[in-house]
Amino acid sequence: MAEDKEWESSETTVAEFHKRIKEAFEVFDHESNNTVDVREIGTIIRSLGCCPSEGELHDLIADVEEEEPTGYIRLEKFLPVMTEVLLERRYRPIPEDILLRAFEVLDPAKRGFLTKEELVKYMTEEGGVEFTRSFLLQSGWGTFFSRGNGRNAVCCN
Repeated sequence: MAEDKEWESSETTVAEFHKRIKEAFEVFDHESNNTVDVREIGTIIRSLGCCPSEGELHDLIADVEEEEPTGYIRLEKFLPVMTEVLLERRYRPIPEDILLRAFEVLDPAKRGFLTKEELVKYMTEEGGVEFTRSFLLQSGWGTFFSRGNGRNAVCCN
């Protein structure tokens, strides 16, 4: 009896995942032919709540690409792979409390924000990996939230 309920629950979960995956896929299926540009796969996966690294994303793409890559991914190949990813809860985002603790290390004065200058310093001079200023600008780190006092800052509230 308990096994029957567990099986039904599992089937319901799979059906819900299929629905979510198909809906996310369809947003980028501009030709309505059950294919999307391979460059959209990362966006689709992230819209489903997964946060794979670039390497993991490349591995996933390799799993769903055709033998001879065409630049497009078919839903019929993507659906089972992505369903398995969701069922196994792979590529979960880092929990908010851990991110907040990491931010607090960088904000010992507990102001609730980092200035642009502080963030650039941490990203270019501190830590094990140095990022160039041009890399930061190209990757979107050049845009900061305004704190209302005219200074650029990154906030974490």
